[in-house]
Amino acid sequence: MKLPRGRLDKSRVVTDPRDTLADVLDRELTGYAVFESQETLLLDGNGRGVITFTDGVPVLVYHTGTDRGGPPALADLAIPGPYHVSLYALDAADLESAHEAADLRVPPGMPAERLGGDPALADSTRRAAPDERLSVADDDAATVEDGTAEQSAVEAFLDDTEKIEAIKQQARSEGRERAQQWDF
Repeated sequence: MKLPRGRLDKSRVVTDPRDTLADVLDRELTGYAVFESQETLLLDGNGRGVITFTDGVPVLVYHTGTDRGGPPALADLAIPGPYHVSLYALDAADLESAHEAADLRVPPGMPAERLGGDPALADSTRRAAPDERLSVADDDAATVEDGTAEQSAVEAFLDDTEKIEAIKQQARSEGRERAQQWDF
């Protein structure tokens, strides 16, 4: 996904992506957020998650490490934080060509539900979404081309053996360091 460089609006570390999604909705930001997880920062992992917004409502999701978009990219982002998040403001016209990529689209409330675990925020996001976005999208089950229901973020995470192995390796490494510190 190619996006024009936006104007940096905010850059900070958050423990919960819900905070960023709520902030973007409250401020009705048009632009995008770049999420970089602790795993990427500490383990030299690959990729960042990018979510675009129009008037605070999520439109597209893309993960640079897995090269997946839409609901599968949300599953790639659904790992424990903290996250370094950078928010960029753009004119709506600058996002028009990117927003034509149907395979990267997500229903308006899905990021709040899958990343933030916040049904109330998802409902607020749906209320803020334009009607045409709600009539096309179904937040309960995004469908893939063959019409089957997409995996939940948790199911997709559990199926990703590389992520699980990376987390195990990080935990082992931290355990060894602590054992040495405590003379075990």
